[in-house]
Amino acid sequence: MNPDPGSEIYIGLMSGTSLDGVDVAIVDFAEFPPQLLHTSTTNYTASMRRRLRQLCQSQSASLNELYSLDVELGELFADVVNQALEITSLDRNRIAALGSHGQTISHNPDGVVAFTAQIGDPARLATRCGITTVADFRRKDIALGGQGAPLAPAFHRFLFHSGHENRVVINIGGIANITSLPADPDATMLGFDTGPGNTLLDYWIEQHRGQPFDDCGEWARSGLVIDSLLDEMIATEGYFGIRAPKSTGTEYFGPAWLKAYLRAQHDARDVQATLLELTARTIADAISGLPATATNCFVCGGGAHNRFLLERLRHLLPHSSVDTTSTLGLDPDYVEAAAFAWLARERLNLRDGNVPEVTRARRGTILGAIYAAE
Repeated sequence: MNPDPGSEIYIGLMSGTSLDGVDVAIVDFAEFPPQLLHTSTTNYTASMRRRLRQLCQSQSASLNELYSLDVELGELFADVVNQALEITSLDRNRIAALGSHGQTISHNPDGVVAFTAQIGDPARLATRCGITTVADFRRKDIALGGQGAPLAPAFHRFLFHSGHENRVVINIGGIANITSLPADPDATMLGFDTGPGNTLLDYWIEQHRGQPFDDCGEWARSGLVIDSLLDEMIATEGYFGIRAPKSTGTEYFGPAWLKAYLRAQHDARDVQATLLELTARTIADAISGLPATATNCFVCGGGAHNRFLLERLRHLLPHSSVDTTSTLGLDPDYVEAAAFAWLARERLNLRDGNVPEVTRARRGTILGAIYAAE
């Protein structure tokens, strides 16, 4: 394939820690702000979600299962891209590159051996789509002593920074993270995982109601917060007290973590209400502790659809407005996918993709491995 050398059209693929599916965004960076040419989401099947969850939570998964899923996801991601190109009638020669985050199955940057692992075979993407593919964005940062996460803050700064007000971008996927964007260009930029986002909420409602998520947070709204349980979680979980930079994953804040606290019988609705308050409180506490007081907060990710969660954030952050990134012109469902389109662009242009102040890497570095189109 011979892509148009002047093209600024990139594709981003994002499959997050909620394990719900893969988002695709086709983005034209020829002008600022960039233009979204296409967005769509393909949900994982129930079987795929189950297998991925088992893989994420397993300490001894078989190599056969690991690499089978790697291939299957690579094939699925390629189908998603090819369908998007068919829908838009875009000639693939106009696509400069494709950035694929991959599906995180384990993230352990603070272990004795620091590592992060994403699957979704990028070689199959490049081969089946005929598009230069950039993947494996996180490991170079970890090799430089960083957390390998979060990586979206660099894109948040590119797109959302304001010279007039202090902003915070709140991404609520399986794990929640924030990006602090001070108006002062000399102020330090911060970005880090605050703790659980949707992961515990999704797990609990699936266990008790057979639903993949709590629509608009209505089941949590129907319950009462168990104050003693909430206080114990916040007081005894060491992660919440660690200073940034820091990152975590659903393999840590998972079912085993929750079960360790549920030593008494509680109404299931009350546990759901408590878990939502845990997400809201830990996000709000992190924002309240920032050096630059947030004027406006903008939510993206699946949590942007949880009305009750947004209500709780507004209550807990009375001195900041809380809205979604749609007010800034970008659909909250596709901020992360657009970010990996942008990171692919940075890779091809040999520009640093990480922010050392955010990830704790020893220096800025070019991120991602390139898989040439066939």
